Amino acid sequence: MPRTSVREAVRDLLDTHGRTYADQAHVHLRNTPQPLYQLLVLSCLLSAPIRSDTAVASCRALSDAGLRDARRMADATWQERVDALGKGGYRRYDERTATQLGVGAELLLAEYHGDLRRLRARADGDIDVLRSLLRKVPGLGPVGVDIFLREVQGIWPEVAPYLDKKALQGARERGLPDDPKALARLTGDTDPALFAAAMVRAALERSGTRKGQATLGKS
Repeated sequence: MPRTSVREAVRDLLDTHGRTYADQAHVHLRNTPQPLYQLLVLSCLLSAPIRSDTAVASCRALSDAGLRDARRMADATWQERVDALGKGGYRRYDERTATQLGVGAELLLAEYHGDLRRLRARADGDIDVLRSLLRKVPGLGPVGVDIFLREVQGIWPEVAPYLDKKALQGARERGLPDDPKALARLTGDTDPALFAAAMVRAALERSGTRKGQATLGKS
């Protein structure tokens, strides 16, 4: 594809799909404990084979219920977590997820005082170690880790460029190179998290059309 056409494809991609999932969930992402925890919760919710819009709505419902940090999540009753998830429409996996959120919050409090910046510091710039530490959070499997790292790369620069299989699939479907380094060169000053999210949404648009729903998690 000619360079001009590539740039046009990038602009079209960002114009059409340029929104992070954190922004959609009303998580004002910055490098402080509360929004980082909310992103972690969102990543857990998006991991399940459930519509991404439902997972996002459920993250907002948990926030509306005041469960915005690890301490409040741990202190909430199991039923309070179930009820909040239900308000967001997260009913198929609400009971299991409510348990996982409680256990995960307790783990984060015990290991990192509820502050994911401490987890980041423990990884010391090693992405493989960071992935391994995140995998210890209940309910956050490989898909959830990918989601978290894609979204956090704009504020944790050592993570960027983070482009997983789903993002690269979206790039291919838009006629863009599927090499992470080549794609990173196309972003310019664009937030790498925004670019990655746009590619993921492009991939989901195609899969959602084929399957009748758009999910980030594996069935």
